[in-house]
Amino acid sequence: MMTTMKNIPLVLMGCGGVGRQLLQHIVYCRSLHAKLGIHLRVVGVCDSKSLVVASDVLTKELNDNFLSEICRVKVDGSSLLKLGGLGECQVFMNSELKEKLVDVASVMGKSTGLAVVDCSASSETVEVLTRVVELGCCIVLANKKPLTSTMEDYYKLVSHPRRIRHESTVGAGLPVIASLNRILLSGDLIHRIIGSLSGTLGYVMSEVEDGKPLSQVVRAARSLGYTEPDPRDDLSGMDVARKALILARLLGRRINMDSIKIESLYPEEMSPNVMSVEDFLSTGISLIDNDIRERVRKASLNGNVLRYVCMIEGSRCEVGIQELPKNSALGRLRGSDNVLEISSRCYNEQPLVIQGAGAGNDTTAAGVLADILDIQDLFS
Repeated sequence: MMTTMKNIPLVLMGCGGVGRQLLQHIVYCRSLHAKLGIHLRVVGVCDSKSLVVASDVLTKELNDNFLSEICRVKVDGSSLLKLGGLGECQVFMNSELKEKLVDVASVMGKSTGLAVVDCSASSETVEVLTRVVELGCCIVLANKKPLTSTMEDYYKLVSHPRRIRHESTVGAGLPVIASLNRILLSGDLIHRIIGSLSGTLGYVMSEVEDGKPLSQVVRAARSLGYTEPDPRDDLSGMDVARKALILARLLGRRINMDSIKIESLYPEEMSPNVMSVEDFLSTGISLIDNDIRERVRKASLNGNVLRYVCMIEGSRCEVGIQELPKNSALGRLRGSDNVLEISSRCYNEQPLVIQGAGAGNDTTAAGVLADILDIQDLFS
């Protein structure tokens, strides 16, 4: 029996590691999706400076060879304008980019539907996302920044719960958001969430537990590609704080970033606007070694270990180093895995524990792809 193919048109914002990996997943999964009667029709891709759109978004798409070419061009940071075969596409630059995205959403929101996928790391996509939601489109986010913007923007983004998915904003591809939504929809009361939600800081804390100096661990993590080029982006705790804010808002807390108590692993006098990354790595970070070593020693005397966690309990939402029992799920954590413990009325004596790889372009992009397929019922 012939089944009609369900088309899901999508526009991708962001061609960094996650965005490129998503395009590769889409191409690789063509035969699997065809068996399921689904076709992901990529009608546009943009980076921070330019947007490439199919010549007719209602009937055409960017073919798989073109998508592979995008990945090849963007892997070394080149512009989308370097692509061959642009003659069959429409190209929009800078100031035109946002308006054209909204135009495409306006046309497709009323007809075929459209999924706008944000795999960027930009705080500037929120304006486009709020507008496309109002135009009837779906949004799928790996980018945390839109959901950690103002409460006004947040409410606009989540105003149509069926039309937003953002599993990959917390824990890469782990089922964190879906699990929390299921618990909340069942009427179960969540008392506490505690989690290690940074692969980088998880790795750092488990290595210093073995007696290695913090400075040595951070330098090694940077050379392995575990940290950002400036490790202070990870050590500041801001990335974990964004994840904590997303979870707190999901639980109904009406809070902003300034409501979260954030412990940075380095002092103010070593911040990026005061000290260069070279100075921080060569001399600055070594000055913190003794303090961390002493905290590890004291925790060990109590039979505990140090973990960098987010904690949401009652009105309390904080991010920083906590002393935890060695035999707890978080205490047993090694390497760069993420762990989240959810305590509720139902999961009281034994919290619900979600654990696994919580970082990496591959797992994050897989989570985004699953989110896109999760909204397939909204497309004809």
